[in-house]
Amino acid sequence: MFNAQYFKTFITLVETGSFTHTAHKLEMTQPGVSQHIRKLEHYLDKTLLRRHGRRFTLTESGRRAYDYAIRLFAEHEQFRHALDDESLSSGDCRIASPSSIGLMFYPFSLGYQQIHTGLTVSYNFAFNAEIVQDVMADRYDLGIVTDITRHPDLEYELWHHEPLCLVVPADFRGNGIQELLALGFLNYFDGIHNASQVLRENYPDEFRSISHFPQKGYTNDVAVVLDAVARGLGFTVVPRPVLETSPWQRQVQEVPLSVPAYEPLYVLTRRGVELPRRYRQLLDEFREQRRNALYGYEAPADMVSDEHNT
Repeated sequence: MFNAQYFKTFITLVETGSFTHTAHKLEMTQPGVSQHIRKLEHYLDKTLLRRHGRRFTLTESGRRAYDYAIRLFAEHEQFRHALDDESLSSGDCRIASPSSIGLMFYPFSLGYQQIHTGLTVSYNFAFNAEIVQDVMADRYDLGIVTDITRHPDLEYELWHHEPLCLVVPADFRGNGIQELLALGFLNYFDGIHNASQVLRENYPDEFRSISHFPQKGYTNDVAVVLDAVARGLGFTVVPRPVLETSPWQRQVQEVPLSVPAYEPLYVLTRRGVELPRRYRQLLDEFREQRRNALYGYEAPADMVSDEHNT
């Protein structure tokens, strides 16, 4: 019969190298230690120790049993902490988001995990509709989405805004909508929505519809759309994390906007489910770091007001 205490005694014996020290450390008698080892050997049907008077060495089975026991107790400890919803530094974090924010948030989460080694981050890059389905099916505890799908089983919280960037090839010299029309538009998932918002707010007298722009290509992965821009094939509008993390950022340029535009990011959870505190700490620390990078220690007043009113 499996008995975790036998494995614990065996681990302590291997690490102390002494039956006497093991008995003292575990507050047992020395014969009790020997009995645990014999019962473990009987359970495994293997000899674990070669005894040499008061000393011993491990057999091959003993070495494998020790390695297994170490993994067993490490996994047990991780599981035990994962059950503690109040723990800020241990447990699983199951998150899904679009690439537009995930390109920054996922590396931040990994760095966070390096600091808090009791945490495990499981991260899925997906589109909004897939994220909604994953959260509803309990495949992920938390989703980050760019729009709201009304559903009685879901709750949304406006969490953060990322600036939108109008991006053109590095050798582009125009400064008006006619030059952008001549260049053509490079689309991606959410590209039409983001481009329409930026162009409508910055060229209100000239912009009518993104459909008037020649579409020069499409990709379902926003992370690579700037490859096409760098090749001079067109312009696009992306959230700033995409530009800041892009390997092509030196082959493109950002057109200054007179009217800033933002992509809203909502935290999506199942209604009535209270998430462990580690999620809130992770979200808050990323947002604070990101706001500091974008604006200094405080976000623009109108943006903060919008978030509190949503």
